[in-house]
Amino acid sequence: MDTVTKTWHSDYRVKGSKFLGYLAPATTLDEAEQFLNNIKAEHPTATHHCYAYRINPNEPDEFASDDGEPGGTAGLPILNSAKAYNLINIVLIVVRYYGGTKLGKAGLIETYGHTAELTIKQAKLYKILPVKTFKIVYDYPHQGLIDKLKHDFTWIELDSSYLEKVTLKCGCPVSEANRFLAALKKSAHLFDDIDVTGETFHIVK
Repeated sequence: MDTVTKTWHSDYRVKGSKFLGYLAPATTLDEAEQFLNNIKAEHPTATHHCYAYRINPNEPDEFASDDGEPGGTAGLPILNSAKAYNLINIVLIVVRYYGGTKLGKAGLIETYGHTAELTIKQAKLYKILPVKTFKIVYDYPHQGLIDKLKHDFTWIELDSSYLEKVTLKCGCPVSEANRFLAALKKSAHLFDDIDVTGETFHIVK
């Protein structure tokens, strides 16, 4: 899966109509709606603000809106473009200014899909990894074991505290998480605490 870390824009014209594409990062529905509201405020006189979002690498949540265009001619082509590029944690919007010539359903599907794809092609994409998160508490003499785990697995350090004991919060890609947890449990007697704390994602830059 891929994502973006900033907003990207495209401009496409056909038969007098202007189609403006916007691709932006969104990790929650609130972020997607906020960006949509910003675009609507930026283009208050546009005829349509059609969009799609895909959120949550672990359990993708997706939605598409035609915003008044004939059903299935705008939101779905936008969403399909995002899915074709395996994008996640994004919102993709195509703003239309109607130019007086109807494009027909087939023309709308082609144009909204093309504008969405054109916007994606403008963007710099980054790999995004679904990860499981862990908390590990241990005494300083066992640092060597932690260093070995860091070498043997894809270790994503999220937070650390070095007080009387060491507390590490880390992530491991879902594809490796079961083996990682098994390795932790194998040496559980050396740790004060091992917890699986949840799921998140990591952008590879």
